[in-house]
Amino acid sequence: MNRRRFVQSLAAGLGASLPFAAPFVFAPRADAALSDLKVTRIRIFNPTGTNGLSGWLNQSEIIVAVDTDAGITGFGQGGTRDLLRDAAGVLLGKDPFRTEYLWQRMYRSTFYTPGREKLHAIGALDCALWDIKGKAAELPLYQMLGGRARNYVECYSTRGTLTRAAARGEARKAMADGFRAIRFHGIEAEHGVFDSRAAVEETAAICAELREGVGSKGDFILDAHTRFDLADAIRLCELLAPLRPLFVEDPLRAIDDTQLFGVLRSRVSVPLAAGEQFGDLRDGGLPLIEKALIDYLRASIPNVGGITGFQKIAALCDAHSVGMVPHFTAPISTAAVIHGLAAFPGVALNEVLRSALPPYLHEGVDFRDGKIYPNDRPGLGIVLDESKVNVVDELTEPRSDGLYNGESYHRPDGSYLYL
Repeated sequence: MNRRRFVQSLAAGLGASLPFAAPFVFAPRADAALSDLKVTRIRIFNPTGTNGLSGWLNQSEIIVAVDTDAGITGFGQGGTRDLLRDAAGVLLGKDPFRTEYLWQRMYRSTFYTPGREKLHAIGALDCALWDIKGKAAELPLYQMLGGRARNYVECYSTRGTLTRAAARGEARKAMADGFRAIRFHGIEAEHGVFDSRAAVEETAAICAELREGVGSKGDFILDAHTRFDLADAIRLCELLAPLRPLFVEDPLRAIDDTQLFGVLRSRVSVPLAAGEQFGDLRDGGLPLIEKALIDYLRASIPNVGGITGFQKIAALCDAHSVGMVPHFTAPISTAAVIHGLAAFPGVALNEVLRSALPPYLHEGVDFRDGKIYPNDRPGLGIVLDESKVNVVDELTEPRSDGLYNGESYHRPDGSYLYL
C-alpha cells in the first residue's frame, strides 16, 4: 500500500471526508495498513529534571512518546513515570487507532479503577494515541473531533491573590493584552491563617476594583478555592452579584457535596463553576452537570483521561448547556485542550497562566492577543525538541497478564469488559 492510499484509507476509516492539511513528513513502512499498525515503543521524558508532578502546581510536565511501526510518533503530557509505566504496558503491540478500546483497557485492567493521579497518566497516553491518528491522516486533531465550531478560543488571564491597590491595574493590563477576563483567588492568608468570615468583605472590595478595571466589556472571575463554608459562600456571592462576575469558582469547601451545592445554587444568582479537582465523567462532574448546579465546568486534560475522556464530558456539557472553562495545564496538554474546545459548540474559555512556549517545544498552541487559534499542523500540532528533554524510561515489552493485572475479558462481540 503506497503512502497516499494509506492516508486516504485511514481518513475514510475515521469518517473524515475533509481535505487534507499541509503535509506532515513521516516515513511509514511500505506495507503499513490499518489492520496491522502497532505500537512498538513508549518513551517517557522529564523536561524539568524533577520527580512527581514536576513541582508546577501539580500539573505534570512529564512527556510520553508512543512510537509505531509506521514511523509515526504521538506525544502526550501528564502523569508520573511509575503511573505511565503501569498504564502504558497494555498499549504495546496494539493498534493505536483503537483509542476508545485502549482507553478502556488502561482504565479497567487492574483491580482498582484509576484514582485521579493515574488518570493523568492515562490521559497523557490517550493524547499520544490521538496525535498518532491526526498525523497519520495528515489532519489537525480538531478536524477529527467534528471540525472547528469556533474561529478561536477566548482566554482569561489568571492571577493568584490580589490586593485592592493592585487589582484595578492588573485588570486593565489583562484587558489591554486582549484577554476576555481576569481571574484571581482572593486574599493572602496571614501567617498561614485564613479567616474566611473576615475575608468576605475584603474579597468583595477587590472584586469591585476588578470590575472597574475590566470595564463594561470585560469580565472578572473569583476562584474561592474551596475556602468558604456555606454561610460565608452565600454572603460572598450576594455581595458579588451587583458586580456581575463571569463566575465564582469552587465556592464551597465541600465541593463534592452536591446536596450542599444545591442549597447554594438555590440561594445565589451569580454563575457558578467547579470541576478542576475532578477526574473522569463519573468523578464529581456528572451530578453537578445533570442537576444544573453549575454554569461552567473546569475539566481539563490530562486530568479527565485525555481527549477520549474530554469528548465525553464535552458532549454532556453541550446537552445541559454548561460552558467549558478548562483549568490551565502543561503546554502539550494545552494543545490537546484547544483542539477539544475548538470542536465544542458551547460557551468556552481557556485559562492562561503562562503563554510562552517552553524550550523543549519548537511549535505549540498559537496564542495571540489573549486568544488561542487552532492551527492546521497534523495531530496535536506540537513539535518536540527531544534534545531539550531527558529520557527517564523506555518500554518495549507489553505488561504481562495475570490475576487482577491486565487479564483480557471481553464480551462476545470483542468489546473490552473487565479484568
